[in-house]
Amino acid sequence: MMDLWLLPFLSLAGIAAGWLNVMAGGGSMISVLTMVFLGIPGPLANGTFRVAIVVQNITAVTSFRRRGFSDFRLSFSLAMAASAGAIGGAMIGVNLSGPWFNRVLGAVMILVLILMATGGNGQASAQDDDQPSPARNLVAGHLLMIVAGIWGGFIQIGVGFLLMPILSRVMGIDLVRVNMHKVFIVLVYTCSALAVFASQSQVLWSAGLALALGHAVGAWLGVRSSVLVGDVLIKRVFMLAIIALVIKLIFFS
Repeated sequence: MMDLWLLPFLSLAGIAAGWLNVMAGGGSMISVLTMVFLGIPGPLANGTFRVAIVVQNITAVTSFRRRGFSDFRLSFSLAMAASAGAIGGAMIGVNLSGPWFNRVLGAVMILVLILMATGGNGQASAQDDDQPSPARNLVAGHLLMIVAGIWGGFIQIGVGFLLMPILSRVMGIDLVRVNMHKVFIVLVYTCSALAVFASQSQVLWSAGLALALGHAVGAWLGVRSSVLVGDVLIKRVFMLAIIALVIKLIFFS
């Protein structure tokens, strides 16, 4: 059990993490680093922050729905594909130890930056909110979701950087609806991953619930920012988050 006076710090960190997770991705790094700084071992932190991810995305899915953004049929099928990978990834994650995964994550971020730099925007163009273009490349999108699910179940950190290119570049979905689908997908597969971590006693529930409170607030703020501001801010946050995360992993691990 953590000292009770430390729990508010986790909630504050969760607000920033929840907002960044909904807007782009990488916010989970804030949560994990905060827990490690407060003395929680890395493998335990890797399981614990899944509690916050579940609550964060329940809030985000509900908020998107209330604002008229939902496509549960497509979101659910993508989430099932991701869940298949997440279970396997979580089984690897329960045995995770050492700093090597930071370097792996840094390499993934570099690849995403290269893809964005060499392929142009690769994003769907701005679309009318009431008349979105239908998603394309459904088979490829679902297969790639399995891969993203493995990563999400394994470590979760940075999974938004995998999901967003799949949904926007491969499937041609505009970025506001990319976030709408992303939060539903992450919610479903994280429930599967959390069950694996909990079965191995790698969840500190008091810390997880404190983080969850902050993540819920951050997710609500992220949905508001995403819907009101739209693609321009999302793209900027996405790029800045990738660059900051790569610098952190490579030079400050």
